Parts: sequence; C-alpha cells; structure tokens
Amino acid sequence: MKQRYAVIVLFALILISSLTSLDSFRTTRHLVTEDVNQAFAKTLAEQQSDVISIDTIRTFNSHLQMEALRGKAVLAVDTNKEFSPRPQVSAATIFSLSDQRLPMVLWSMVLLWGMFCLYLHRQRNALGLYGGLALQDGRFIDAKGNTVKLTPMQHQLMEMLWQSPSHQLSKTVICDALWPKKEDANETLYTLIRRLKPIIEQHSNLKIEVDRGRSYGLTIK
Repeated sequence: MKQRYAVIVLFALILISSLTSLDSFRTTRHLVTEDVNQAFAKTLAEQQSDVISIDTIRTFNSHLQMEALRGKAVLAVDTNKEFSPRPQVSAATIFSLSDQRLPMVLWSMVLLWGMFCLYLHRQRNALGLYGGLALQDGRFIDAKGNTVKLTPMQHQLMEMLWQSPSHQLSKTVICDALWPKKEDANETLYTLIRRLKPIIEQHSNLKIEVDRGRSYGLTIK
C-alpha cells in the first residue's frame, strides 16, 4: 500500500472515532440534562422553596432516574439569576456515563493502523526509497521489494537519473553517455523515455518529466 493512502486511512479513522465518541457524549448529555431538570423540578415542587439545604440535595438525588448520577449531579448557584439554584453535571461525569465501547474499538484500530503506518515509513527509509523506488545491488525495486524489470538501456538511464543529486540531467549528458558515437540521438532518447515512463509510473510514485526540451528528471507525482 502506498504510504499516502495509509495516512489518509489513518486520518479517516481518527475522524470517525472522534465523531462517534462525540455523538455518544452528546446523546448522554441530552439524557442527563433531561433527568437532572426533571429531578430538580420535582424537588422544588415538593419543598416549595428555592433554598438549597441538605434535605434539598437528598430529595434531588432521590428523584434522579439515572442511578449513576446520584451523588455526582450537584446543585449550583446561578449568580446571573438572583442566586437561583440550578442542577449541574461535569463533562467528565457525562463522558464516563456515555457508551464509549464503539469509539474505543475504533481508537484501537487507529492505534494499530498508526503502528502499521510507522512500519511502512521505517521500511521505506530502510530501503532508501524515493517515490516508491530504491536502487539496491544494481537493480531497482519497488516498495514491496519486487524487482522492476528494465532493459539494459532503460536501467542505465534510470541509474543515471537516480544517482544525479537533483535526479535531473540534460539531454546532452544523457545522449553522450548512452550513445557516444551517435551524432544526433534525440529521437532515440525520446523513444527510450517514452517506453520507460509507463514502467516507472506503474511501479512507483515517480514520473519522468522534460524541462523545456533540454533535460529530463525524476519527480514525485
């Protein structure tokens, strides 16, 4: 698998995991809000006062339908509304009550896929890959370790471009190296490049580009 596709899958898994976790949190928050509000309304109706006391808290907890909320939901004082009390539940409590089983499975997949991406990255570095190709023991291999089959002339041209610091050479340099006794090798070079291009693009993320008809170079797609 190409490394960029692996990274795309990784980010997609992270996004799906985050959205799934957030959706579960929001659903639970809605249920919790409804429960504490109904419990608070019943508590105020019973004591007919908005003064908070120990009995108020006990009554409030007894009216909570979600047993897991009892002792965790609090009655806070809202200073913006003349010190009137209001029920409050922390985000941490809501998260602990939400169903995070599916998000945990997805996050486990994120972890495993992330390790796979790291493995691919280290494997490519170990091979000395450039654009999905590597030159080892006098042969070109792809990211999977398979040998790319090239004719002797194709291999010589690829090796010249590969070993060039910029991965680019002028037409003159190429022609002089491959056909030193030929006066005009431009057409021969064009034919060689035309046949080499699809092979390189099939086995890697590289492509051979021409620069204003004066040079050829290897570039990553």
